[in-house]
Amino acid sequence: MNMYSSIFQVWRLFTNFFFLEKFSINFGIRLLLIARYGVQLEKGPFERRTADFLWMMIFGALTLLVLSAIPIFRTPFLGVSLVFMLLYVWSREFPNAQINIYGLVTLKSFYLPWAMLALDVIFGSKLIPDLLGIIAGHLYYFLTVLHPLATGKVFLKTPMWVNKLVARYRIGAPSQPSRSAAQSDRPTGVAFSGRSYRLNG
Repeated sequence: MNMYSSIFQVWRLFTNFFFLEKFSINFGIRLLLIARYGVQLEKGPFERRTADFLWMMIFGALTLLVLSAIPIFRTPFLGVSLVFMLLYVWSREFPNAQINIYGLVTLKSFYLPWAMLALDVIFGSKLIPDLLGIIAGHLYYFLTVLHPLATGKVFLKTPMWVNKLVARYRIGAPSQPSRSAAQSDRPTGVAFSGRSYRLNG
């Protein structure tokens, strides 16, 4: 009886992304990561491209759901994973920004997701949620940036229904000429190279 009732609790496919662990220092850090790096993505590479930003989050969530179905990656809550996906994409968009971690060490933002993963493990958090987020973030960045730059072919575009959703509810700006399409016109053969943005402060 309980098994069948849990099967049909389809809302768990969505609500699991809103759980960022119990209230603790780590919970506060997750919120800060969303507020800081999510906003910088919106004001930087995704400026006036709300539909593309929304599609990134949807694609990341779907990818995490698929990955979490694999027994070795199984985890009931994916909120932390989605935060790490966001952090990974930010680290690739701003690879040369200098980040100071707890006033102890300064490193390039390219390495920030891995540093945060290491700190989580040191402080007793689980490895799998962080790792899932990094995998999902890399898959998105590979399909929308690295692969188009290297081959000129775009496999992952923002669906039209996402643009229509943004336009209908006026939650931001529909995507401009997509980043993937614009970058496919750039010289090929460039891989694993982030772009440079000026960060305030």
